[in-house]
Amino acid sequence: MLDERAKLLLKALVERYIADGQPVGSRTLSKASGLELSPATIRNVMSDLEELGLIASPHTSAGRIPTAKGYRLFVDTMLTVQRDQFAGASLAPDQPQKVIASAASLLSNLSQFVGVVIAPRRNSVFRHIEFLRLSERRILVIIVSPEGDVQNRVIFTDVDYAPSQLIEAANYLNTNYVGMAIEQVRERIQNEVETLRGEIASLMQAAVVVSSEAIITDVQEEVVISGERNLLAVSDFSSDMGHLKRAFELFEQKAQLMRLLDISSRAEGVRIFIGGESKVVPFEELSIVSAPYEVDGKIVGTLGVIGPTRMPYDRMIQIVDITSRLVSNALSHSK
Repeated sequence: MLDERAKLLLKALVERYIADGQPVGSRTLSKASGLELSPATIRNVMSDLEELGLIASPHTSAGRIPTAKGYRLFVDTMLTVQRDQFAGASLAPDQPQKVIASAASLLSNLSQFVGVVIAPRRNSVFRHIEFLRLSERRILVIIVSPEGDVQNRVIFTDVDYAPSQLIEAANYLNTNYVGMAIEQVRERIQNEVETLRGEIASLMQAAVVVSSEAIITDVQEEVVISGERNLLAVSDFSSDMGHLKRAFELFEQKAQLMRLLDISSRAEGVRIFIGGESKVVPFEELSIVSAPYEVDGKIVGTLGVIGPTRMPYDRMIQIVDITSRLVSNALSHSK
């Protein structure tokens, strides 16, 4: 637990570092905090904060910078957000694809970082499914979508199924679940496991998981990214091309972003992942501020801003929160 003096100094240090991007020394901190403390007292408090892992001292400077742990404490307990600064921003109701593209651009333009939007999920349904034994415990799943698209996925099972068992499982799925959303199928099968033979039930559960992955449209089309080149202007990255290269590799691996932002879609409101807190994006140099958006009251996707750990979190929270509301409103009224 920090006392009020330590909290005020940490808050002042984080805010000053976000603004300037330079390690903060005792003299600067004394002025920024507004506290009438001696340099020795401030140094003692900073030493305590460093011991707690909230700030660190770069080798090249006598000043301190926040750590990811320090940013987290700042965001969770010290941040105040004004929510009326971007009231003039708007997204006109239009085709969903245009709304999503506009939202990514809006996030990028307002934040001057990278805007990311996961497009609304489509109902994953299948028209037909088949299982083909390739070898022991290795099965090819063939899925036909209502539009006639064919997807093939290989799954590895704990049991070596006989061809007759594969036919039985496929017939059961095709007879009872055609035209249903995969999410509904998964729920129904979980409820019906007791009435099915155990090995067939586990095969069908594996098939449902594969189906949900296969029927969803291509990941490259599901994630819309805008403003990657904004990171070229951020000193935290431009001074280290290795950091920048890793950041750009992340944007190429859109499946990673989908997994990360999918976590956000299961929670209400704005979520913040600071400098490596997410195992999906384990970069100390990057933070993500995200929020889900809705259509007619139902969460259908996620959007967010990706930028340096040294980002103005209060402003990013405003941008993401307001954009999620704008997207929800535009999609709910689009034709």
